[in-house]
Amino acid sequence: MSALDTNRTMTHAGYTSLASRFFTALATWNDARLTRNELAKLSDRELDDIGLTRGDIDQVAARF
Repeated sequence: MSALDTNRTMTHAGYTSLASRFFTALATWNDARLTRNELAKLSDRELDDIGLTRGDIDQVAARF
């Protein structure tokens, strides 16, 4: 006689962790991308008002 165990979960902790890290990295990349795009839309005068130059945009986005 054979039995089928249907109560086991199909996700392994390693896969869940991998997926979680992937989506965290994706969200971090997207936040940096959005920050970079919004800062790029500002005029030189507006950037100067907040103490930045065009050359600072990539560094600010990377720190985000």
